Amino acid sequence: MSTGNNAPSVPSRRVLLVDDRRDAIFPLQMLLKLMKHEVATAANGKQALEVAVEFVPDTVLCDISLGLGMNGYEVAKALREQPQFRDAYLVAVSGYDDEDDRQAAREAGFDFHVTKPVSKDTLDRLMGERPTFETEG
Repeated sequence: MSTGNNAPSVPSRRVLLVDDRRDAIFPLQMLLKLMKHEVATAANGKQALEVAVEFVPDTVLCDISLGLGMNGYEVAKALREQPQFRDAYLVAVSGYDDEDDRQAAREAGFDFHVTKPVSKDTLDRLMGERPTFETEG
């Protein structure tokens, strides 16, 4: 059975993509738009916080290594400090996937951790099932 774009169980989400690499953001942005989600992007931590206040996402996919300035862990902590984002679904997106990385993401306030590159199947799962560290544990 397909869980395609018209699956009623997957509501349209407001997704903020945070990554300092345009080549990482662009494919995810296009896939999410094809899946009928609203998408905003940010290239660094400071911009992510600014865009979040304006866009008010319910889902944030945030790279951990954001170059200069804030890293993804700091972005998650800053978002969680703001009442409007306490219940947002925050996903750490990283090139690294060991227990220390997942633990650091959990401690920073992320709900889940995925490894790059993020596939369409993974996006479907994140937008639909919204797995968490607790549901995976």
